Amino acid sequence: METDALPTLFAITEDELDLNALLEAITLPTTGAAAIFTGMVRGYTESGQAHQTLYLEYEAYRPMAEAKMKQVAEEIRARWPSIQGIAIVQRIGRLYPRTPTVLIACTAAHRNTGVFDAARYGIDRLKEIVPIWKKEVGPDGEEWVEGEYFPRPGE
Repeated sequence: METDALPTLFAITEDELDLNALLEAITLPTTGAAAIFTGMVRGYTESGQAHQTLYLEYEAYRPMAEAKMKQVAEEIRARWPSIQGIAIVQRIGRLYPRTPTVLIACTAAHRNTGVFDAARYGIDRLKEIVPIWKKEVGPDGEEWVEGEYFPRPGE
């Protein structure tokens, strides 16, 4: 099937993530598998310096972030040609513990076609190259959280 005809959805949104609607948007009649990753706001972090989080504030420059999400989807399709549908959605705004913040979903005809690896790659690349900023607010103050990856020229 031509990749232009395959469903691809990427968005920055303030709206709640609707898993059923997103899956419906990326599912074809031949789809038999979906791998989904959802990131959540932790209320308490145990690793590193343990701390409580009251809420996170996400910001993004939408045009650039959505262009980079499109790039991630194109990279997934190049690496896993059997992937049928791709959804990459990031929430912005103030989000409280136990709230989904990001969703990466990939669909394919079968589970053994790289669908799990494609979804994992999607969240890893989103964290690497998509310009989304996160401020963590806790009882002791607030801090902008920086990633550990710095894109190379051309990424």
